[in-house]
Amino acid sequence: MADFVHEDRVSQRSTSSLRDVVQTTLRVEANALLQLSECPPDKMCAAAELIFASDGPLVVAGVGKSGHIGRKIASTFRSLGRQAVFLHAAEASHGDLGIIHDDSVVLVLSNSGETTELGDLLTYCRDYKIPVIGVTASQDSTLGKASEIVIAHGRVQEACVNGLAPTTSTTVALAIGDALAVGVSHLSKAEPQDFRRYHPGGKLGARLLTVRDLMHTGSALPIVTPELPMQEVVITMSAKGFGAAIVCDEGGAVLGLITDGDMRRNVSKLWQSCAEDLVVGSPKSVTPDETAAAALKFMSSQSITAAIVLDDRGKMCGLLHIHDCLRAGVEE
Repeated sequence: MADFVHEDRVSQRSTSSLRDVVQTTLRVEANALLQLSECPPDKMCAAAELIFASDGPLVVAGVGKSGHIGRKIASTFRSLGRQAVFLHAAEASHGDLGIIHDDSVVLVLSNSGETTELGDLLTYCRDYKIPVIGVTASQDSTLGKASEIVIAHGRVQEACVNGLAPTTSTTVALAIGDALAVGVSHLSKAEPQDFRRYHPGGKLGARLLTVRDLMHTGSALPIVTPELPMQEVVITMSAKGFGAAIVCDEGGAVLGLITDGDMRRNVSKLWQSCAEDLVVGSPKSVTPDETAAAALKFMSSQSITAAIVLDDRGKMCGLLHIHDCLRAGVEE
């Protein structure tokens, strides 16, 4: 029978184009995920709840391709705010079992559930009553029987042209790990700012920056009094480098914002004027806790380059310049 299967695959390879192979690979893996989503393993919710309820770091273990998937799953948990580490099952037998805390949960990945290197790890967890969540094809496998919770996804067709290399099975394991991580994040009521705390770099980090992260405060602010002559206002604006000056009364209340554009529009009377003469209407403002992307969109819509930052009581707490947003990689 094996010879016939081999001959059939060889025949398929000789008649199939590379495009066909690529499409078939994607289709096989997509179908496996679709079937998984339509009928997810019974114990996935219980597994997420167990991880959420534990106080120690999640330990994700595996060998070979399952190990690579395990590293990514541990990384996803960390990015969502959950302590997690990867443990190579073979290294566990040589001292790395010490990474497992008494209050940890161990998530073990093995498609066959019979990987020899898992033996010492599973024995340790049994002896020290460490709960194990097994992600495997069959609940009747050695891993399945040793696990407190078994996520049995069933046998899947590997997308490899020989049906041997871990392809579909690792994709399924990765999706299960992602679902667990997102489920734990849901139980934790994680907010976007929680994600940004652990992922400050890149465009995603820039999207989640707030006005508070970028605004200028304290002595950096170009604050002038209403009666200050414009000659001195210009000096303050040049020294602070924002191309703007904030006009405040003696009590610190903001009366307005003077920009380079305001000076150009009043150039004929500029040197005979003081700061309050150039203030027109209420200053455009943003709040410290709104996203920098929202503030950038607001400034662009108003055709302004700087905005006062006011708290919920209307008190000034900073100044945001459009260049601050652009330098940080913020996009509308």
